[in-house]
Amino acid sequence: MLYSLSVSNYILIGSLDTAFPEGLIIISGETGAGKSILLGALSLVLGAKADAGMVGPAGDNCIVEAEFGITPAVRKILREADIPDEGDRLILRRTVALSGRSRSFANDEPVTLPVLQDLARELVDIHSQHQTLRLAEERFRLDALDLWAGTMELREECGSVWMQVLDTRKKLATLQEREARAMAEQEYNSARWERLNEAKLQAGELETLEAEQNELAHAEQIKETLCGVEELLSPASEESASPAHLLREASRLLEKAGAFIPSLTELARRVTSARLEVEDIASEVATVNSRTEVSPERLQAVEERLSLLYSLLHRHGLQTVEELIAERDYLEGLVRDASSLGEECARVQKELVGLEARHRELCAAIDNKRKAAAGPFAQAVEKVLHGLELDHAVFQVDVTPSPAGLLGANYVQFLFSSTGKAPADIAKAASGGELSRIMLSLKSVMARLTQMPTLVFDEIDTGVSGSAADKMGSLVCQMGADMQVFAITHLPQVAAKGHAHYLVSKTDNHTTIKSLDREGRIQELARMLSGATVTPAAIANAEALLNT
Repeated sequence: MLYSLSVSNYILIGSLDTAFPEGLIIISGETGAGKSILLGALSLVLGAKADAGMVGPAGDNCIVEAEFGITPAVRKILREADIPDEGDRLILRRTVALSGRSRSFANDEPVTLPVLQDLARELVDIHSQHQTLRLAEERFRLDALDLWAGTMELREECGSVWMQVLDTRKKLATLQEREARAMAEQEYNSARWERLNEAKLQAGELETLEAEQNELAHAEQIKETLCGVEELLSPASEESASPAHLLREASRLLEKAGAFIPSLTELARRVTSARLEVEDIASEVATVNSRTEVSPERLQAVEERLSLLYSLLHRHGLQTVEELIAERDYLEGLVRDASSLGEECARVQKELVGLEARHRELCAAIDNKRKAAAGPFAQAVEKVLHGLELDHAVFQVDVTPSPAGLLGANYVQFLFSSTGKAPADIAKAASGGELSRIMLSLKSVMARLTQMPTLVFDEIDTGVSGSAADKMGSLVCQMGADMQVFAITHLPQVAAKGHAHYLVSKTDNHTTIKSLDREGRIQELARMLSGATVTPAAIANAEALLNT
């Protein structure tokens, strides 16, 4: 139930903080006093669309906060959203800034608007004065019948399986498209892959081959040069002393002179170091020279390999062997796809057949329950209508086949006749006052089934007066015995049935609400009976209404 509502700077409501009891709660007030504003504030905290026009003149934002009791269904939503659910109360808060941006909180934890709306569906059912239009909505009619038939769980599973069917159909279509494309391109892709695969590509190969080709192409010149260096560093003729030999002799003489001039000893060490470096260079030159070969055959092989690599790079529009390797692997995947996609399509097709069969089973089970429940449900609604001075009214529920989908495979139509003859589509056969009574009858039947903690009627008695209004008030009062019911009304016959009565008024362009004691209720009922001028007769009539 709704325990309290706190509103700050919402349109014409400057500040409001009101607690509510159980049972039937009446809200009344003159036209334009702000009853719709109050209902709008409640709708806002329950997830209705927010905009900057909701922010009043007293600040940069508005705040609406409501405290509810926690039901098992609400607790489940809170836990799934990882929101604290200790205790038995839930506090929802919504703020709206001048920019129109809103923020939502549940037990002081930020929540998304979808989560807030999920909570709202389990907390409050708001029936506005224009909700009779919902009688024309297929979803509403299905909801009403399914609540009575007890098919909500089946329908939920049906919806889940249907979404899987749609997803699997989409997946299968994508796979089949890929398979067709792969098969069409298989020969082309296979040839390209085979050519790359036969090339036995290796990362870094191109750079290595280019360096080897450059060496092989100039091998004779390199060898001639290296031989010249070897001859200089290690002369073959005994008549020519090698640089190493000369340096060794210079080091020996410097060491000898160092006995007289100590600084020459350091020079001797430096000459020795130079000799060792020259000997090392000579050794490396000899090694390079020995392994340098003039090989036209190897040069031809390297150039042929380079030609193949250049050709593949040009053909595929790539720059490196690494990119060629990646292209080879990609083409290999396409080639494999062409052979494996058929198997995958067959597997998904089998999965789809199973899901469609399960969906048909669920649709059939729901169809059976709906058809079995249509008669008893119609009788229950018709019985309530007879108690609302529609003694000859006939209400029927027609269940017919429809294309299978999220909610099953049925159309549900409500048929009505106020005279008991030739029932027709309710949207065409019922007047405004009759629609109000039909909707109240449906709500009274549905309320017992949904276990909704709080129900709000916004002028459901529109178009009704006299004894019919009195009976509507009695019915709403009966509903208030099992749940918390708010009734916004202009009819004194309905208002007199309430367990509590709140008056909405406008003072200095500000909307306020206050709880009425017995005397206040008498005055308000008298105003509702007689208008602006409250007469003694109206007061006496109000007292009589309150005492009945």
